[in-house]
Amino acid sequence: MVMVLDKERVGEEDVKNTFQLENYLKMSDVEISERIERARKTLGSRVVILGHHYQRDDVIAHADLTGDSYQLSVMASQRKDAEFIVFCGVHFMAESADILGQPNQKVILPDLGAGCSMADMATVEQVEDAWEQLKEMGVIGNGKTVAPMTYMNSSAAIKAFCGRNDGVVCTSSNAVPLFDTYLKSFDKMMFFPDQHLGRNTGLKFGIPLDKMALWNPHEELGGNTEEELHNAKLLLWKGHCSVHGRFKPWHVDQVRKETPDIKVLVHPECMYEVVEKSDLNGSTSFIINTVTNSPSGSKWAIGTELNLVLRLQKKFPNKEIRLLAPDLCMCATMYRIAPQNLAWAMENLVAGNVVNQIAVDDKTKHFALIALERMISLTEQNQK
Repeated sequence: MVMVLDKERVGEEDVKNTFQLENYLKMSDVEISERIERARKTLGSRVVILGHHYQRDDVIAHADLTGDSYQLSVMASQRKDAEFIVFCGVHFMAESADILGQPNQKVILPDLGAGCSMADMATVEQVEDAWEQLKEMGVIGNGKTVAPMTYMNSSAAIKAFCGRNDGVVCTSSNAVPLFDTYLKSFDKMMFFPDQHLGRNTGLKFGIPLDKMALWNPHEELGGNTEEELHNAKLLLWKGHCSVHGRFKPWHVDQVRKETPDIKVLVHPECMYEVVEKSDLNGSTSFIINTVTNSPSGSKWAIGTELNLVLRLQKKFPNKEIRLLAPDLCMCATMYRIAPQNLAWAMENLVAGNVVNQIAVDDKTKHFALIALERMISLTEQNQK
């Protein structure tokens, strides 16, 4: 039986108590699932539920659209009838959906605690401080140019910083062509927050490791000498993905020893020693497409988030698919969004309550959009 949602029939305090999340935690999985579907039917085209590839299956079951963070944000913005975008992902993803969304769309994150440790490793205050230090020592200025490039897995404020400073946003899918464009136009690049994606992409362009400097925001000059910063072609931020960082070179050695004919497929957020030992590396979409198009009976050890690997196992029982590491490589913050959170958010929308709205301020949105539009434009040019 669905809860009473008509505020005219019950008092305001009763409505408030009705929608306390604690009440949803006591319900059975079946009841929660039924409530989500009932609320979605009631809202109709006014709502679109987005489920990131790394999301748990019991949430993905209710998603209207699945994909990676940027792809989902674009698809949601195209649903112009959707007044509400319920993003079952993490905070920076919901920010991107708000930046790219229609003016009438409101973005909801079912659990505000669903963040991204990588995105949190680079605050805009730290980045601005690093930028000023680079200016003071002459790495930037006097004819010397540095292009800031941020991974999609970053805050709206970091994206806006890139927008203000001739920089750009990238995804793991388009990092290579964007590197190519910016390395031709600028003396150096500064890439944040994921050092591994930056390093792996830089190596593809022949930038040697001794021409890369790692900036640690907690140390003076990022832990470098002025000479190292002047000589570097690529400045990397000391950030990483807590999931992909768990994969180690010995995992690759072990899986090859156990199954000599297996193919190792990893995400470029893994450390370069792992990428170097793998057969293939690429974005989440690349991983999915590679496995999808592989022949029956093929064997894969995949270095990416657990939920995606398990989903691929279920989808392709005719292929041998395993997680590269023996331990649990799961995005714990993504997992915070449970069906209970989704039911709570959806039934609040039915009642006219917009909860956990993620709204980027206009100034930040303006400059972040500039960086995102540069990415879109340059990517389209490279595809021609």
